[in-house]
Amino acid sequence: MYQFQPRGVCARLINFDVRDGNVHDVSFVGGCNGNLKAISKIIEGMPAEQVISILEGNDCAGRGTSCTDQLTQALRLAIEDQSRDTAAVAN
Repeated sequence: MYQFQPRGVCARLINFDVRDGNVHDVSFVGGCNGNLKAISKIIEGMPAEQVISILEGNDCAGRGTSCTDQLTQALRLAIEDQSRDTAAVAN
């Protein structure tokens, strides 16, 4: 499980997992509760790269980011983290 503290949005925390390259168990603390629960259900099991390509750059109220855009940043970090772990095991 990963935890990510977003910036510039209403959500205070994003919890999620990436298993075998797919997004699972996304939950937001704070933010637009109904919308974020719906998005979490829609992206459940989707490839992380696909979620990033769909949601990256989404803007909320002219903030230059959104809860879903912050999720894409969190997913990128998780993918990088897993890549480092895989590389370390290979060496």
